[in-house]
Amino acid sequence: MKLAPAQLGKHLQGPLAPVYVVCGDEPLLCQEAADAIRGASRAQGFSEREVFHAEANFDWGLLYEAGASLSLFAEKRVIELRIGNGKPGDKGAAAIIEYLGRPPEDTLLLISLPKLDGSTQKSKWAKALIDGPHCQFVQIWPVDANQLPQWIRQRLSQAGMNATQEAVELIAARVEGNLLAAAQEIEKLKLLADGAQIDAGTVQAAVADSARYDVFGLIEAILSGDAGHALRMLQGLRGEGQEALFIVAMLARELRQLANISHQYSQGIPLEKAFASARPPVWDKRRPLVSKALQRHSATRWKQLLIDAQRIDAQVKGQAPGDPWNSLARLALMMAGQRLPLGE
Repeated sequence: MKLAPAQLGKHLQGPLAPVYVVCGDEPLLCQEAADAIRGASRAQGFSEREVFHAEANFDWGLLYEAGASLSLFAEKRVIELRIGNGKPGDKGAAAIIEYLGRPPEDTLLLISLPKLDGSTQKSKWAKALIDGPHCQFVQIWPVDANQLPQWIRQRLSQAGMNATQEAVELIAARVEGNLLAAAQEIEKLKLLADGAQIDAGTVQAAVADSARYDVFGLIEAILSGDAGHALRMLQGLRGEGQEALFIVAMLARELRQLANISHQYSQGIPLEKAFASARPPVWDKRRPLVSKALQRHSATRWKQLLIDAQRIDAQVKGQAPGDPWNSLARLALMMAGQRLPLGE
């Protein structure tokens, strides 16, 4: 059944459901919802954890085995199933439906999905997740431009800060609908404000104090096709201690949007209409950059690059072999238009 994000915190204070689904294209809010579920499971004694990434050629028998096997130490456990493309295929759909039919005791299944389109929501496996009696389906919706100032004000309040309307609007203008960027700015303000009222001057000082290299500059270099500059910025970010997980999350967000817009355009939908319907929407001043990037690859290629980003996410978390920083460099070069083989 559906569970509103606003109700998740209260729900997690009680008995946990056998299955949770976090679905949406807003990385920060999806991550926070999944973290809340993980935290509640740990508090209720789920001490074991196993993570599966359902990518191409994934062995769905692993889900069967995980559901059927007993814990080595008879402890409660969490199984995480991450379906990055939202398409489990016939075998995956059958595996999910079978699992939901008889969820094992002392096991919590946490499924992460991107936003599901209308046709996918009508599929048998998606309906089982959305309406199933053993499942709580948490749909994460983007924060639109009109809602963003209020969202920023609430986050500032949660961090123990008050801000003028001018300061809030300045933050909203800087982040252009990017919630991860907004959260990063708020963390920065916590260090600078020291409990004081946040005004426009404080925000300007925080902007001026930004690192010489930032992820948003990296993305702009990639979208513009400046591979050399993108690589230098990535090296600078690493040298300044930026987390690789944040970088790959931001690149995956861009790739998901590029793949979706490219797919719509290939279906005959005008580019301006695709920009307007994108979630989050493509702001006017970014449209030339995004248009330039879209000329480099097909929708299929953008989807392949998104799968590559998901593999890097697993590398960062120690769940896949390889150096995530080397993989990030390759991904940045490919997004910028360099023709390199995928997945190496």
